[in-house]
Amino acid sequence: MVFSEDSFGPEYAAVNDPEFILKYRAACFCGAVRYEVCADPVDAKYCHCKTCQTLHGAPLQWAAIFHKQHVMFTAGLDQLRYYNSEQNLNERVLPCKVSCKQCGTPIADEGRRMWLAFPTLFDFGPGNAIPAAFQPTCHIFYAQRVRDIEDDLPKWAGHKQQSVRL
Repeated sequence: MVFSEDSFGPEYAAVNDPEFILKYRAACFCGAVRYEVCADPVDAKYCHCKTCQTLHGAPLQWAAIFHKQHVMFTAGLDQLRYYNSEQNLNERVLPCKVSCKQCGTPIADEGRRMWLAFPTLFDFGPGNAIPAAFQPTCHIFYAQRVRDIEDDLPKWAGHKQQSVRL
């Protein structure tokens, strides 16, 4: 399937959609890839799975989850690189990791219906105060953690409400 700057696929908002009202902007480090969202995330989580640890080079990944129809790409579709870790493929086979070809910034995890964005890529305006909607509600795959996190958030062994709460 070929994607253009006007459409990343039917599940995403089209560029210049008159019903799309910008709420937040995000970009990779070099600015080659840019996108906007028109809604608050439906949830935000810290993920401690081994895949996220390895691919991010960090003890955990912070993701804000959006419906794809709330996401619109404004630049850089041709700069997107995909990686399906389950099949070890450098292709847009969902679910997959999405990054910038130019600077290597991890952009998001693309699911079949959802866009798991990385909040550190968003410009929240003056002071860059993180909106409440982006605050994580839990830790997932906490059983695979590399360090303990002292907070009051629920900690799940696997997926939220689908595994043992630790």
